[in-house]
Amino acid sequence: NEFFKSMPRSGGFLQPLTFMMAMGVITGLVHTLLTLFRLSPGGAVTGFAAVIMVPIVVGIFGFVSAAILFAIWKLMGSKESYETAYRGIAYTAAIMPITAALGVIPYLGSLIGLVWMTYLIVVISTVVHDIQPKKAWITFGAICAFFAVTTLSAEYAGRKMVKGMEAWQKQHQGTLKQLEGMQDMSPEEAGKAMGEFLKGLQQAVEDKK
Repeated sequence: NEFFKSMPRSGGFLQPLTFMMAMGVITGLVHTLLTLFRLSPGGAVTGFAAVIMVPIVVGIFGFVSAAILFAIWKLMGSKESYETAYRGIAYTAAIMPITAALGVIPYLGSLIGLVWMTYLIVVISTVVHDIQPKKAWITFGAICAFFAVTTLSAEYAGRKMVKGMEAWQKQHQGTLKQLEGMQDMSPEEAGKAMGEFLKGLQQAVEDKK
């Protein structure tokens, strides 16, 4: 609370943008470490790419999310500027490295990050935009509940798909090894191996139905 109360409400976009992108770099490094220790999906290349991509995405997302929240705060009676809205959102990026690490906990990690961010937005709403706490909690609590349902549903679908792919790879490991050695096969052998692969793939799709 005290930080946002004393936060300068003007002074340009450079300082908060720099802070936000710095948090993006740290978050990218956390993601890289998680992939190296196989605690997060993706290989080493994906992990190292996160160090570059996450700050860029965070920088863009900061302006977009601030614009959306600025519109919501205006509807709720705020008299503050877009710059003030952006500065508040930019400094919430401080929790990003922690929530990225919490992401290794299935479902609960995502939920903690979402609730934590909602709490910070409510704090900003009350101490910066002078919105009544009850009004802020009702508005952003409802938004949090919506995103909680969609986020958990998406995570469930993603984890189910990954498990299905891993099971399919184990089941057809022999065929996949044959495909890897197709360059050493005759055209007839390669055609046969491809036929078996497609047949197995079709069977897997039918089993899913």
